[in-house]
Amino acid sequence: MKRNQFKLIFVAILAVAGLVSCTDLEIEETDSIITEGFQGLADPSSTVDELYNRLNGQYGNQSNWFALQEVTADAAIIPTRGTDWGDNGEWRNLHAHGWNSEHPQIGTIFNDFNSNQLIASQVLDSRSNPTAQNVGDASFVRALSMWLILDNFGQIPFRDVTLPSSALPTVLTGQAAVDFIIADIDAAISNLTSLSAGQGAEATFRASKEAAKYLKAKILLNKHVYLGGTPDSGDMSQVISLVDEIAAQGYALETMNYFQIFREGADSETIWSLKSAVGNRIFNGLHYNSTALGGGGWNGFSTLAEYYDLFEGDPEFNRFDDDLVTPIDGQEDRRGGVPNAGTPYTGDPETEEFVLEDLTSVENGSNVGFGFLINQQYALDGTPLQDRAGAPLTFKRDFADGTGAPSFINNDETTGIRYMKYNPRYGAFRSHEIVFRYADAHLMKAEAMWRSGGDPTAMVNELRALRNATPIGSVTEQDLIDERGRELNAEVWRRNDLIRFGQYTRDWLFKEANAIGNSEKQLFPIPAAQLLANPALIQNPGY
Repeated sequence: MKRNQFKLIFVAILAVAGLVSCTDLEIEETDSIITEGFQGLADPSSTVDELYNRLNGQYGNQSNWFALQEVTADAAIIPTRGTDWGDNGEWRNLHAHGWNSEHPQIGTIFNDFNSNQLIASQVLDSRSNPTAQNVGDASFVRALSMWLILDNFGQIPFRDVTLPSSALPTVLTGQAAVDFIIADIDAAISNLTSLSAGQGAEATFRASKEAAKYLKAKILLNKHVYLGGTPDSGDMSQVISLVDEIAAQGYALETMNYFQIFREGADSETIWSLKSAVGNRIFNGLHYNSTALGGGGWNGFSTLAEYYDLFEGDPEFNRFDDDLVTPIDGQEDRRGGVPNAGTPYTGDPETEEFVLEDLTSVENGSNVGFGFLINQQYALDGTPLQDRAGAPLTFKRDFADGTGAPSFINNDETTGIRYMKYNPRYGAFRSHEIVFRYADAHLMKAEAMWRSGGDPTAMVNELRALRNATPIGSVTEQDLIDERGRELNAEVWRRNDLIRFGQYTRDWLFKEANAIGNSEKQLFPIPAAQLLANPALIQNPGY
């Protein structure tokens, strides 16, 4: 909800005109709609609720935040299949780095997170009489929102709510922007309560001291990207210390199966989650015939074969054995697997029973695999599924037209490997999506050690052992970025990671030739409408 209260310029014009036409200069209450500007919030706690509700929608959406971080990278691609997902090329432009300042999703991100900033500033204004908890929550959301604008656009228009509504926002860049955001995070750490690990989904729907410390570590790890130069050793030391402080509250790498972490039950890794419905993550890649739950899939999002190949296992197959859980193609846990039928129903409260024709009970939706879905897909009763044209539903590595030539358009319904981190068997639209996870903090600490001249091999192998992946002899820079890709797939960090490791502008399938090696693509353009509205904003180079 927009809360700006604008003084209308035409009111002033009318007042000037009145100097000529009349002698009675007294303005009655009914003569104009001049407002006093922002005067404080009557109920800052309800506005904090609104901030989190906004984040729920912003994060859970398959567009905007998710798309700009995953689809513009090598982790996700949305080809046009027939008329599906054409959308005037907006999805293809994101993956190919062919966007401009009119791209709708870029404009939405800019507007959404700058609006979050304004609303949070209203909560933090002393005239709103915020509680300490209000200050902690609003400082956290404002820091997160401003950091996302800095990370994506390089400059932050900041509106001071103590100024008249007609005043243009000032623009923060570089050190000034980082200092402002870090000050907000420190305020959040001071005012938020601590949350020990393993409290369950509901407890993590609001920020905690640990969530704020995670965010501070994330920003310090990326700080050199915004300021130029190389990582500062002091910043890296802080990253390590902050992760250690989080671990002191019981957060640790989870020993349970990787995909079980993303259910609603308690785990040792979830630092902060949102009450976002996971349906977008589930259905945006599934085929229409993959499952009847939720009305079926939307057959859009896929994964590049080169990304899939980062994971251990047979490049052509990714199957589970007849027990429906044991990998048989040499794949590590994080690559998942495709079952050959539904899983027997056991009464798990997060699942629902489906009775087959032979009266066998299975978990509804459990024919959908975990992780990467490639090759033949199966129905609950073990029948091989077909696409809508009656051809075998076999998800393929490559994107090609009817002649077999590589193509971003004219694909059939089966091209592209699909990915499933949240599974429909546990609720097609349940509301729980993890945003900050300890495994990420663990890898941030490993990276900070490496950037400080240390050896992170033991830390990386600790994680790999839990994911049933082969140990690495000596961890290199490429190993670090690859491990982050494997562990954090579809968790909205890929663009940020690739930029920090200098790989966002490298070549990948269907990227435009003029974008390869073009560092100007590391920032998105300032939306054209915003440049017109605020002359202090300067268009980023290349746009």
